[in-house]
Amino acid sequence: MINYIWSFFIIFGTLYSIFKGNINLSNTLLTSGSTSIDMIFSIGSIICLWLGVMNIAMKSGLLEIFANKLSILIRFLFPEIPKGDIAISYISLNIIMNMLGLGNAATPFGLKTMKELKRLNNDSDEASRSMITFLVINTASVTIIPTTVISLRVLNGSNNPNEIVSACIITTFLSVVLALIIDRLFYFLWRKRYV
Repeated sequence: MINYIWSFFIIFGTLYSIFKGNINLSNTLLTSGSTSIDMIFSIGSIICLWLGVMNIAMKSGLLEIFANKLSILIRFLFPEIPKGDIAISYISLNIIMNMLGLGNAATPFGLKTMKELKRLNNDSDEASRSMITFLVINTASVTIIPTTVISLRVLNGSNNPNEIVSACIITTFLSVVLALIIDRLFYFLWRKRYV
């Protein structure tokens, strides 16, 4: 399916540029490629720095302390998960990594979380309530330090790349709260209809 979507974008974009009279596609493709490589190298160094800091925090036990503090909230949001299950730790670590703007580091914990939630769901192919709630939280994701966005702003010459931090915290917090409200609303409507 995704192949059809990308094929549509490429064909539509090419036809649109020809229609608009911008037929210089090869120049655009070459310059956008070099810009992308420059961006990867610039962002890569910042991501490596933060991943190193997170690795130190993990080895020192700091992330485990944060995960334990966060587990109280997680137990409230995921009442189906038994107390002390490894899924709670994975959910905590995923949320912490997303809070620090390290989506790449959060992905492995997200995959491990889904594997554990599937185990708790008797390896069913149907998503459980916990799986859906985790996906909602992971997608909306509160971000305290938007590392990637800050590095993009630095790359593009922003005078104050950190000025978006407060707006980012507010908007991502509101998006998570709204997403959880909608998640619970749909869950109660579904339960009322089918149970």
